[in-house]
Amino acid sequence: MYDLIVIGAGPGGYVAAIKAAQLGMTVAIIEKENVGGTCLNRGCIPTKTLLHAAEIIEETKIGKGSGIHFEEMRIDFQQLYQRKNEVVSKLVDGIENLLKSNGVVTIFGTAEIIGEHEVRVGEEKLSAKNILIATGGKPIVPPIKGINLPQVLTSDGLLAEAPKFKQLVIVGGGIIGVEFASIFNAFDCEVSLVEASDRLLPNFDKEVSKKMTLLLKKKGIAVHTKASVTEIQDQKGKLACFFKNNNGQEMSIACDNLLVATGRKASFTHLFAEHISCEANPQGLKVNPSFQTSIPSIYAIGDVVSGNMQLAHVASAQGVNAVLAMNKKEPEYDLSLASSCVYTSPELASVGIDEAFAKAEEIPVKIGKYNMAGNAKSMIVGNELGFIKVISHEQTGEVLGAQLMCERATDMVAQFAEMIHQKVTLQEALQVIYPHPTFSEGIGEALESSLGQAIHVAPARRK
Repeated sequence: MYDLIVIGAGPGGYVAAIKAAQLGMTVAIIEKENVGGTCLNRGCIPTKTLLHAAEIIEETKIGKGSGIHFEEMRIDFQQLYQRKNEVVSKLVDGIENLLKSNGVVTIFGTAEIIGEHEVRVGEEKLSAKNILIATGGKPIVPPIKGINLPQVLTSDGLLAEAPKFKQLVIVGGGIIGVEFASIFNAFDCEVSLVEASDRLLPNFDKEVSKKMTLLLKKKGIAVHTKASVTEIQDQKGKLACFFKNNNGQEMSIACDNLLVATGRKASFTHLFAEHISCEANPQGLKVNPSFQTSIPSIYAIGDVVSGNMQLAHVASAQGVNAVLAMNKKEPEYDLSLASSCVYTSPELASVGIDEAFAKAEEIPVKIGKYNMAGNAKSMIVGNELGFIKVISHEQTGEVLGAQLMCERATDMVAQFAEMIHQKVTLQEALQVIYPHPTFSEGIGEALESSLGQAIHVAPARRK
């Protein structure tokens, strides 16, 4: 009998397995495909590899302003996807070696929970004191007429092989949709975004959403919000995407392929034998604060959990906290401080509360903002778009949230998470000296702006 059986070797599962082994537990991890899960094999890592290629293309355009000219720009998609596969393969090998070196037994196959302490993999039965479900999620495919046509792809299919299309329609304007729109726009494809809500990135700060929408349009991406897709038709090998716009008018867009990016849902179909199940709802498995399901010996983390933030780093943190809970230890991570990131150009990042939340909850706040057009490093690299915004408590001065739209936003947002966690005030945060010239100087300027003391922000005109 093992101390722990983990089902799913994605960023939540493999991290939990290694943490458990570090605490002296005997651990087996079961994976039906490749270790690393969706994030590594079909999500974060492949996407960011393509985004890096898109950034290189953007850099060549910026280079013209510095007198650097490229006679010919040619994208070899086969080579690019080979590079993507090499990155994935290296990381998969690294995780497999980490599991092995920590004494975790890796079993490849499809797991079925047959008891409170029992799992079956093929003909083999395994038992453990605790079971941790980390089976992740899968793309949501909405019930639209024509959605099953072969030219209609999910992110899994789009990343599987090199694209041959020149026209792409993306249904869904969340993080996945916006990132893919940025990628294939840079790859010289004609891209259209169709989003059902009234704005792109509906879970982000409204100002961030508005500015990103304007930027995407400026780059030539067609954006349709308040748009409901009604049908997809095959018209002599091409697709026609029909939708109703915000005025209720029926419209259509022609394309080679259509990407469904309408979100992801919990994946636990056929995980439980007929005689056993955990409490769940349409969004996923229900858990308590210690990540226990309705069966105390069975835990769940990551995208399979109802109402969870579907982020790899959240799953990893939950994996650690769940293992600590099994061992009656205090949690290591504050899950309320998970950052949301969008890897566009410029990048987007958010942590803590935003203005809309503060208003809804009647929290008295001050807003500090710095426009990165005044940042020396932004000027040097030729990308001056964006801003850094800080939300702080009006009375105490504690930093409560931040939204960033700028170069390296995803690398800098953790500084704000640390401020929030440590209940740092604006005055305390400003004791840090930021090196010059750096993007991070914008953090100091935004903090100073909250106090009306920003050196490089023109004071408001007096009436």
